[in-house]
Amino acid sequence: MNQEQLAEKLVSWIKDKVQAAGSSGVVLGMSGGIDSSVLAVLCQRAFPKNTLGVIMPCHSDPRDMEHARLIADLFSVPTETVVLDNVFDSLLGVLPDDGSATAGRRAEANLKARLRMLVLYYFANRLGYMVAGSSNRSEISVGYFTKYGDGGVDIMPIGNLVKREVRELAEFLEIPRPIIDKPPSAGLWPGQTDESEMGFTYEELDRYLLTGKASPHLKERVDFMIATGRHKRQPPPIADI
Repeated sequence: MNQEQLAEKLVSWIKDKVQAAGSSGVVLGMSGGIDSSVLAVLCQRAFPKNTLGVIMPCHSDPRDMEHARLIADLFSVPTETVVLDNVFDSLLGVLPDDGSATAGRRAEANLKARLRMLVLYYFANRLGYMVAGSSNRSEISVGYFTKYGDGGVDIMPIGNLVKREVRELAEFLEIPRPIIDKPPSAGLWPGQTDESEMGFTYEELDRYLLTGKASPHLKERVDFMIATGRHKRQPPPIADI
């Protein structure tokens, strides 16, 4: 399947899923990253008049907002901007702090992702749209997403594409080079990148997922993340009594 066929197939899939749910359009978060940029273009092709991109800075790098707006302008994606700085700060002000820097940073990062989920569903409910998520297969496989945050969506159109395949599709869709080339990041704290947090590169992860080839150390780490992140990929278990 070439890139044009892949894009057409994904656009058709988005249309089918949204219409089958009785919805009339799609809302998605636009972070300025490659995944959400690809998703925005696909959704806009599926629903040219019923796609809404939401830009939700939360103490974010200004460059990310610039890239999100660049995609919106280039591909005529209507947007709303909701600044979450004060909401985030207010929540932290009433939540306890146990003093653990590492655990605290993770909790705060997940809080940002979950605030964004709330905003997306606000717009989805108001408009009768579905929420589209931009997680890819690489992230989903190892649980590199926030449960009920960026994982809290209705559809994941690019969820079967590894990062390399998303990059190839981005090039076909003519996503601007600076967005394609910048280090992947969830933008959860200054200097944060996906690969530094995971402890391996997307290239290494993609190769393992597609071919099963990896160093013993990498295989052990990825297999551990796949196993411990399984609960993120499944509905909550219900006691069989």
